[in-house]
Order: sequence, then structure tokens, then C-alpha cells
Amino acid sequence: MSFSEKMIKAFRQILPSPFTIAILLTFLTFILALLFTSKSDQGLGGYALTLLGKWEAGLWHKGLMVFCLQMMLMLVLGHVLALTKPVNYLIEKGLTWCKDTATAAFTVTLLTLLVALFNWGLGLIFGAIFARKVGEKALREGIPLNYPLIGAAGYSGLMVWHGGISGSATTKVAEAGHLKSIMKDNDSADFLAILPDQITFAETVFSTMNIVATLAIVITLTSFVYWLGKRSNPQEIILPPTTLKNEGLKVAPFGAEKLDHSRIMASLVGGIILFYAFYKAFVLPENISLAFINPNYINFTLLGLGILFHGNFHYFLRAVNEAITGASGILIQFPLYFGIMGLMNGSGLVNIFSDFFIAISNDITFPLWTFVSAGIVNIFVPSGGGQWAVQGPVIIETAQQLGISLPKCIMALCYGDQLTNMLQPFWALPLLGITGLKAKEILPYTLMLMGLGILVFSIILLIF
Repeated sequence: MSFSEKMIKAFRQILPSPFTIAILLTFLTFILALLFTSKSDQGLGGYALTLLGKWEAGLWHKGLMVFCLQMMLMLVLGHVLALTKPVNYLIEKGLTWCKDTATAAFTVTLLTLLVALFNWGLGLIFGAIFARKVGEKALREGIPLNYPLIGAAGYSGLMVWHGGISGSATTKVAEAGHLKSIMKDNDSADFLAILPDQITFAETVFSTMNIVATLAIVITLTSFVYWLGKRSNPQEIILPPTTLKNEGLKVAPFGAEKLDHSRIMASLVGGIILFYAFYKAFVLPENISLAFINPNYINFTLLGLGILFHGNFHYFLRAVNEAITGASGILIQFPLYFGIMGLMNGSGLVNIFSDFFIAISNDITFPLWTFVSAGIVNIFVPSGGGQWAVQGPVIIETAQQLGISLPKCIMALCYGDQLTNMLQPFWALPLLGITGLKAKEILPYTLMLMGLGILVFSIILLIF
């Protein structure tokens, strides 16, 4: 039995579903908060009730609920775009390079990473559909295939997304006034005065450090999965049925229904949305910069592209119906993670955790420890935006005190957050549904990718 097969067997025995993991993490966080943050003037039972209140408040946090909707839309609209003919054409072209496990793993990883740098939701669904198409081709042509490795390759985009243009922390700090807003509890006027109004993409996503890190991770991961594919054994492929059919209309549209099937209407609406997106980004501002990129702008652009590329409202809405099921995990599990964040933040547990890393850091090692702590926190709170809300104030204050580059520390958080997606299976839910794979089947391979990522990002943070 190979090493990967042993890991697969072990995960099958010990790993429950992602929802159960969220419940178990909730219990763990509650116990840790109860043990390490209890108040001397309050009994254990009374403090437990207080913590329950913090948890309940976190479940329905208004700001995070807005973020939840933004992320659901980003995932759904990215999925909708992945179901369009232009994206399908790209996938079909990529399939010509998939002749065995090694070439398929290389191709799926490369294209998924590139797409995820544009949009995390599109990259996730693109990788999932690409992996499934590879499985269909293998069944159709009798190609021996390690399908779980291909599924892991389709999930690899979540290792680079936060360093791309749809990253939660980078888009939030690019909003004017956000840094001062998140530090509003700091009483020092002098401290608030020295904070920049915003940190643009030129300082984060398109910085020299991040460009080098992205190139390094793309080269490393694609080379590794090709090597792994050459040495892996084929496994059984079981594909779930798809609900999206390509049959034509059984009944010709009548009356006002023609508007639903009008290419002119879809082109007009999609064109207007994309025109205004271009106008808002490159014409309206006095000085052209990357400050226009935020979650709402990304979703606005995805909406226009989805309508335009599907050709009419009927096909667009049909794709939405197909895509919406992939967002069910976000809808039901995000509040649980918001509750965990409420526990950590309300009890002060996150401050204990962050202060520990601050105490052992200096101006050289703090970005590295930020990277490590972000990776650990992401296991408990798999949300880039939610994680920034919790860790952001600590990072900002410490970076200013130690005189460290704030953009570098923000990118360190991004690297840590995206890296442990390979361990936390929450975001894999849509991919698992599309490919028919189980989390325990892809995790042995995603953990190997995470190990490489730890090495690459650590070296980058120490060099720059």
C-alpha cells in the first residue's frame, strides 16, 4: 500500500463531514474560552451563559451577514460564469492536454490557479468542472486515472486566491477610510492620524513580493502534481449526475416569454453593466488606480459577464439554479463560523492567541508569525473577510509599533489564510458536489500541496 493510499484510509476513518467539523470546532472554541478567559467575578455557569450570548451574537452579526451574502453571490456568479460557452471552450481546449494522470493534474492545476487569481469563486467552480470533465473523459476513453488527485488539483486555486484580485483583506483595505474605521476603538488620535486612508492593490496584490510569491507557487505546485501523477495509482471514478441539461426548448416562447430568450435583451443589459463597470473604474476617478476593486464591484462585473456570455435570461437563470446549490454550505455553515469568531473575539481568546505571537516576534519575524497565526485561525474561521475583522486591528497596531511594512503584514495574513484551505474542507463543498469526491479522498493530496506552500511562502516572507 502506497503512502497516499494509507493517508486516504486514515482520513476515511477519522474525518467527519465539514458541517460536523464546524460543530466540533464550536465546542472546542467554547471550552478553550471557558478555560482560559473566565472572569474571577463570575461563576463558571454564569460565564458559560455569557459565552453563549457572545456565540449567539456572532451567529447573526449584521456586518458579517452582509459579507456572507457577498461571498455567496461571488461563488454563485463565479459558478454561473464557469457554465458559459467561453469558459467551457477553455476547458475543452485544456482537455486535449489531459492524456494521463500526470498531464491532467498539471493542466488542471495550472489553469485553476490562473483563474482563481482573477476570482476565487470562478476559480473554485472552474477547477471543479474541469476535474469532472477530466473524469468524464477518462471513463469515456478508458484512461486510467487517479481521480482524487485531479480533484485536489481542481481545489488548488484556493491556495492563491487571497493574493489575487478578489482577496477579502486586500479589497477591504483598498476601500477609502477602512483602516481608520477598523481601528476606531483606538483612543490615540496620533495613531489614527498616521494611518493611511487606504492601501491600494499596487502595494499588496501587485507588489513585487506578491508577484514573485505567486510565480513561485504556480511553478512549484504544477511541477509537484505532475511528478505525483507519474507515481500515483489509478482509482475508481464515480461521477454524480448533473442537473444541467443542454436540451433545446420543447415549446417555442410565446408573448412576453420572448424577452426571457432574447439575445438582444441579454446583450443590452450585460453590456450596460460592463460599460458602467469600465466607466466607474477608468473614467469616473480623477486618478486611475486599483482602488475601485472591492467585493461589490467584483460581483457587479461577474453579473454583467454572466448575463452577456449566457446569451439570454433563460439560460442565465437556469445556470443560477444549478449554481445556487453550491452556496448552501456557505449559507448554513458561515453563521457557525461567525459564532466561533464571536466567541474568540468576545471572550478575548483571539487576543491571547495574537499576543502570544507578538511577544515572540520582532520586526523580521512578525510577518512570518502573522502567516502562521493566520493559517491556524483560518481552520477555526475559514473566511478571509471575517479573519481580517478579527486579526486586522492587532496586525495594524503591531506593524505600526514595530515599524514594519503594513502591506507586507497584510499579505502575510493572506498567505496564511489561503494556505490552510488545503486542510479546512469547508470551501471544498461545491467541488465535492460537482466531482462526486469526498473530502477524505482529496485531503491527502491537498495536505501535500499545503506543505509545499508553507515552504514557499515562508521563504518569500523572509527574503522580502
